[in-house]
Amino acid sequence: MKKSTYLGAAALTAAALLTATGCGSGSGSGTAKGPVTVTIMTWETAQTNALIDQALAGFHDPNITVKRLDTPSGNFGDKLSSLTQARKLPDLFWCGNDTEQQYSSEGLLTDWSSRLSGGGSGSGNGSGSGFGAGSFVPSAMQNWKTADGKIGGLPSLMNTYGVWYDVDAFKAAGLPLPASGWTWDQMFHDATALAHRNGASYGMVADNMTSTDGPFTMSTYSVSAGGAPFTDSVNKPTKVTADASYVAGVGKLAAAIQSGAVAPPGYDPSNTQSAFAAGSLPMLFGGQWLAAGFLTDKPKIDYGFAPIPQQNTPATLYDAVGICTPSYTQNADATFKVLQYLESTVWNKVLPSSPVAPPAYLPAQSAYFGALDSAKLTSVAATVKTELTDSTTVGVRFTTQWASQATDLITAYWPDILSGKKPLSDLQTMTSKINDVINSNSNG
Repeated sequence: MKKSTYLGAAALTAAALLTATGCGSGSGSGTAKGPVTVTIMTWETAQTNALIDQALAGFHDPNITVKRLDTPSGNFGDKLSSLTQARKLPDLFWCGNDTEQQYSSEGLLTDWSSRLSGGGSGSGNGSGSGFGAGSFVPSAMQNWKTADGKIGGLPSLMNTYGVWYDVDAFKAAGLPLPASGWTWDQMFHDATALAHRNGASYGMVADNMTSTDGPFTMSTYSVSAGGAPFTDSVNKPTKVTADASYVAGVGKLAAAIQSGAVAPPGYDPSNTQSAFAAGSLPMLFGGQWLAAGFLTDKPKIDYGFAPIPQQNTPATLYDAVGICTPSYTQNADATFKVLQYLESTVWNKVLPSSPVAPPAYLPAQSAYFGALDSAKLTSVAATVKTELTDSTTVGVRFTTQWASQATDLITAYWPDILSGKKPLSDLQTMTSKINDVINSNSNG
């Protein structure tokens, strides 16, 4: 499992990968005669890949051999790029939502929509097996559909976001522990109170707020306060907005950064997990995936995980990674059968030992939550369950082919606005220029 920033902005920068030779949109109807081999490429760690291999050993079909390709996690993007260019993508490969959207729009992926209608079935008629679109987290499936209804891959694991907190630090400072329903004002107050205590440089590190994903993360403040999100859609945006509620939220974040309570843009996040585990960082904005590492590393502190704070109503970030199939797969029936096994049985076997994320496939979620319960990570389980059921969600970044153009503009304005080098009013300049990018690409 990879999170957004850990993944390299979830993305793999698929726009740069789409220079591959065009091909027709796959329908998922290919069938080969005789035994076939279905290949899989993951981005997991060696430990998780070993668990996946053990789980795949339980897949039994006399006509299908499953072969996982060994790809080091750090080189996944490069490997994907070269295989895309050469039209030699494996039958199943791990992908981000943005990669799936962009590859689907270019006709590079098999469309599974017909197999996922109704109850869903590996036979292709969508009936009887219970493996259909309705068996997945609704927000995940909605965001994996293209504008014309294609599903070029399936969401596999969900990311939820919140605040990891040092219980001991909060108690020593006389602060109530973060919990569902806490507010943004409380979070910034706590960050201020905890900064520079017991060797901590900052009260909180929040890379998801200060990096190029920041404008999207701060949508949760705006919509929770009754305002508009930063963008009306990450898949098919028509505009970005910085209304009064949004500006107010960004203003509070900027004030916390400029006071030294929150780490500034450009702060190196590479060692924040270890700093938190060592007790030198009181709060860390991040995702549930850190729990698996904490179980292995056993932090010296008592810790918890709280949902994203709110103003009036809950709002959370949407993010999911998944599994894609190229349009030229040689046997779509066999590939879909293995895909179904990955989404269900494999995670049921892997997650009890490595609870990195809740599956998007609802029947497989019990294995994940069972692992958290066994490890007594009650606050993690409660927060993940809360955020998976939040009715208001916003995406973590654009999934469009022109996303890098918007990212360049965010890079030019966002860090300077937060650090006080540019005025808060420059949010309107930034959004205006991003809207120009949206309009030029919509008209092009």
